[in-house]
Amino acid sequence: MKLTNFIDGNWQEVGEVDYTAVVNPANGQHLAEVRMSTKNDVDQAVAAAVKAQKKWALVPAPKRADYLYEIGRLMKEKKEHLAQVLTKEMGKVIEEGRGEVQEGIDMAFYMAGEGRRLFGETTPSELADKFAMSVRAPIGVVGLITPWNFPVAIATWKSFPAIVAGNTFIWKPATETPMMAYEMAKIFQEAGLPAGVANVVFGSGSEVGTAMIEHPDVKVISFTGSTETGRKVAELGGRHLKKVSLEMGGKNAVIVMDDADLSLAVEGILWSAFGTAGQRCTACSRVIVHKDVKKELENLLLTQMEQLTIGDGLDESVKIGPVINKNALEKIHSYTKIGQDEGAKLLVGGEILEEGKLAGGNYYAPTLFTDVTPKMRIAQEEIFGPVVSLIEVGSLEEAIEVNNGVKFGLSSSIFSRDVNKIFRAQRDLDTGIVYVNAGTTGAEIHLPFGGTKGTGNGHRDSGVAALDVYTEWKSIYVDFSGKLQRAQIDTE
Repeated sequence: MKLTNFIDGNWQEVGEVDYTAVVNPANGQHLAEVRMSTKNDVDQAVAAAVKAQKKWALVPAPKRADYLYEIGRLMKEKKEHLAQVLTKEMGKVIEEGRGEVQEGIDMAFYMAGEGRRLFGETTPSELADKFAMSVRAPIGVVGLITPWNFPVAIATWKSFPAIVAGNTFIWKPATETPMMAYEMAKIFQEAGLPAGVANVVFGSGSEVGTAMIEHPDVKVISFTGSTETGRKVAELGGRHLKKVSLEMGGKNAVIVMDDADLSLAVEGILWSAFGTAGQRCTACSRVIVHKDVKKELENLLLTQMEQLTIGDGLDESVKIGPVINKNALEKIHSYTKIGQDEGAKLLVGGEILEEGKLAGGNYYAPTLFTDVTPKMRIAQEEIFGPVVSLIEVGSLEEAIEVNNGVKFGLSSSIFSRDVNKIFRAQRDLDTGIVYVNAGTTGAEIHLPFGGTKGTGNGHRDSGVAALDVYTEWKSIYVDFSGKLQRAQIDTE
């Protein structure tokens, strides 16, 4: 099976271009081959999007929303198939795959509702016989660059608000997970979305991503990925005066206070740290625990970690799947040595798993370090794997200081029964998301998603806030006085 680009409502023919293999990270099975597109492919897609956008912007927003309702219905109808494909190419367990597809379905229906809102504002004018208001206007053609760890959810966070706002888009999915983009393009086509509104161009970031950013007719770039790559996107986009929305890394912490429900805290830590094999930007990689309960929490974690099953995510009994590829496996493993060299104590894990049923896949043992200090590299740098560090503190104030002492600011969590501590924490934790008595992951689509500091550049995915990325504010003044009124000059 060869995956080709979806441009102007049609699938490109298989041509004399390079293709690269799509591999199941659970077992090394060859799934498909995907086109490695060129700048010429991007130019074709942009031309189609430019042409379509002029007509698309004139379609009433409630009518644009009808397409999203149909897309959501089709995703719901095909939910199990989509989840199976997702698990095969990305590796997350099937339960999480179904949850991710559901997130896309929810986003379709939520953003479709915005077709009858897209609220602006009316406001009194300072002058007589004058009307003032602001409205949202589409920007034009947008470029979407999405990661492999949430190949459906993040794509819907970006594409659905772009659609309902009257834009057209070119979507470059991650090379590791093109099959989900292929499936979504088929759904766009089946839903009857007009040709050119949605375009999918496969390929590398250096070739396709760069061409999108540099193209003068692409007005917005929305990127989710590593901070290193995001910085390059921002620099290149800035030179071309693009609006650039970035959602990047995290070094998220769960704070466990001495009055916490430790059993609940352990559940939250395990889900946040080891779900998706730790390959989430919201994954918990630090547990900041009060010294009075550290040992008890440590023992509870070790006991529960022994129960975690590892393997192919299509097996319903498996709780942790593989990491995405060999490079990721090697990077994660390198941090085990870094942690040990820094003086952290390895309690469990810290090894590549390649025996028996795990042979041929990319599996890393769930790993727990203790005696970690806040400035150690394993407590500062994003590992993006199933590795957790326990950091001991003596107070809430110290816990907040440790949480805030990293360059990222995506998600944080506190477990406590004390309402005063909880309200201080949610005020003082400098992350875009704060959870109380829950883990660091599990975003809902009607709230803004994003973070502070090195996690982003001020924009948000999801929720109504996402519309700010894909619209411009237009202020409109209607003067029906029959004479020239010069604003503040004529208010006297």
